[in-house]
Amino acid sequence: MTTVQLLLAAGSAVVAIWLAVLIVLDRLPGDPVFGALVVLEVGVAAQLVIGLARVFGDHPGVNVAAYLGYLVGALLVLPIGFVWSAGEQTRSGTAVLLIAVLVVPFLSLRLHDLWVVR
Repeated sequence: MTTVQLLLAAGSAVVAIWLAVLIVLDRLPGDPVFGALVVLEVGVAAQLVIGLARVFGDHPGVNVAAYLGYLVGALLVLPIGFVWSAGEQTRSGTAVLLIAVLVVPFLSLRLHDLWVVR
């Protein structure tokens, strides 16, 4: 895995634990959580730029359409989760945000798997 993917996974784990604690305490996420989500989204955008640079290089055997789909999908997960969460001001909304945060490292792992041709 690349450094960006490892950092995204670590950041996602920290934010996921934070959101899980908020769910248990029945509290809504505040500005610090949203700031952490912005940092994660910046990391996902960096992953997109790096991924696009890789696609324009040599990539024998890589399914480019799937790779690009995962890159763009990863970029959309957090904003969609945020909007959904903002519309539901309960534990359920925070849980939706938690799921969106947990999806990010799985999409990154899938990107890695698509790039490494077996």
